[in-house]
Amino acid sequence: MGSFIRIRKNKIGSNQPVYIIAELSANHNQDYNQAVELIKAAKDVGADAVKIQTYTPDTITIDCQTEYFHIWKGTLWEGKNLYDLYGEAFTPWEWQPKLKQIAESLGLDLFSTPFDETAVRFLEDMNVPAYKIASFEIVDLPLIQEVARCNKPVIMSTGMASYDEICDAVSAVREEGNDQIALLKCTSAYPAPAREANLLTIRDLHEKFDVPVGLSDHTLGTGVPVTAVALGASIIEKHFTLSRAIPGPDSAFSLEPAEFRQMVDAIREAESAVGTVTYEVTDQEKASRVFRRSLFVVKDMQTGEQFTRENIRSIRPGYGLPPKYLGEIIGRKAKQVLKRGTPLSWDHIE
Repeated sequence: MGSFIRIRKNKIGSNQPVYIIAELSANHNQDYNQAVELIKAAKDVGADAVKIQTYTPDTITIDCQTEYFHIWKGTLWEGKNLYDLYGEAFTPWEWQPKLKQIAESLGLDLFSTPFDETAVRFLEDMNVPAYKIASFEIVDLPLIQEVARCNKPVIMSTGMASYDEICDAVSAVREEGNDQIALLKCTSAYPAPAREANLLTIRDLHEKFDVPVGLSDHTLGTGVPVTAVALGASIIEKHFTLSRAIPGPDSAFSLEPAEFRQMVDAIREAESAVGTVTYEVTDQEKASRVFRRSLFVVKDMQTGEQFTRENIRSIRPGYGLPPKYLGEIIGRKAKQVLKRGTPLSWDHIE
């Protein structure tokens, strides 16, 4: 992938280390000390950044009890009222500058997802280094334009979005003179089944939009994000909790510290293994070439004796002529006495 964004000291894109984001979301359970512990734990398990969310129940919805504001069946939050759910889940705004200071003191980036213009202004006062647009907000072009005008990197999740909606969102940023864009493939189900990840879309998004592309992952486990890295993902975002035993709106599909560390280690191994397109033989492979097959004398031979498939064979190790010459040598004669176990060379052949 050929384009880049930069978040503080981190250059993100082609041939750069995968940028790993620990999404805190509601996993602090509105306990400030728990939020601080989450940030410290994110540093310990190898994250590059932590992400929070900036809203209140009143900036994201209204307090209304009609049927439209109750969550449908088949989700983790079935039957809850939206206003009440966001009241349980939001990150108190007065914490956020302090959390950013703590994260940066540990060498982590901290940025946020705003959900309205007041949140953008608040985060600008905090001087966050980047913005995240959530999947559900990718159709809110006025919000995206407001964020784009801050002239900072804009990372947008594409869950639920059609191709045309992604085009509109990218154009909204670029029309504000901001080309610092990254896209995250996302399946907006909580949790999301791996069979619906469609990770090949990562490559297609890069080809179509020429921006760094990654994955915002809601599957259970670590296999999907590691596979995404093998397919070219530059960013991995994963929900992070101290323990799924601590109840919370997002804990069921979040990784615990040991799991997150396992994911980070696997991602680092995967990005190392991907490497570059090459047909050169490595130094270690060169050392192993001696164990290839080659042509050996397998029966004692006299001078002038004809080479046959009974007295020369392709066997290991690789000190003789390459096996491709077997047909050319059969029927020719030995120049000298050859003992069984002699690696065959052109000097032995009339």
